[in-house]
Amino acid sequence: MKTPEWISPALYGAAAGAAALAIVGFSWGGWVTGGTAQKLADDASVAAVVAAMTPYCIEQSRSAPNSMEVLASLKDASSYNRRGIIEKAGWATPLGADEPNRDLAVACGMALAAN
Repeated sequence: MKTPEWISPALYGAAAGAAALAIVGFSWGGWVTGGTAQKLADDASVAAVVAAMTPYCIEQSRSAPNSMEVLASLKDASSYNRRGIIEKAGWATPLGADEPNRDLAVACGMALAAN
């Protein structure tokens, strides 16, 4: 069986077109791989949890029995050490969790510093 002579250029054109489409799609078209989509979804869910839980942390800072001492130590501490102080106070530990949420502690420290 003899193949037509137009098959070879057509296959090369299709391969080049597919490669160009992939390059344009991933570069400018907004296409992402499954791993990138999962990372974006994970980051968005962490941000949503932190945004939802920050008022809880602020309320904990107001109602805790030792809040005056902790808030005073937060004022004197550097921004790097604030997270540890908030975690130690228990303000960044959501209900039902065994350990504090690091991102929540950072957001809570920023919110408390702004007040």
